Amino acid sequence: MDNFKTHTASAFYETFDPEEAKRIWDRFEFVFTPKHGSWLNMAEIELHVLNGQCLNRHISKISAVKEEVKAWQLNRNNKNSKIDWQFTNKEARVRLKKLYPSIYN
Repeated sequence: MDNFKTHTASAFYETFDPEEAKRIWDRFEFVFTPKHGSWLNMAEIELHVLNGQCLNRHISKISAVKEEVKAWQLNRNNKNSKIDWQFTNKEARVRLKKLYPSIYN
């Protein structure tokens, strides 16, 4: 999960009794990503690729979606697909400077 402001325990407490809601909620481990750092999230990038290459059309049956995703995943893994970062961390700090918080404001 990212951006802690969008994920709270309230949905569990609205759906389950308090003991069950707490039991489920306690199973989560939260690792917060920076507010402007989602571009670093490799899973997010991979899901974007999946959507663009496989799920960018209407598929009427969930079984067909599962088959399509499985075939896409197999093909992607067989190709040893990798994310091609366009610049290093050091370059990112320069190019994306405006996204980083300032301690002088």
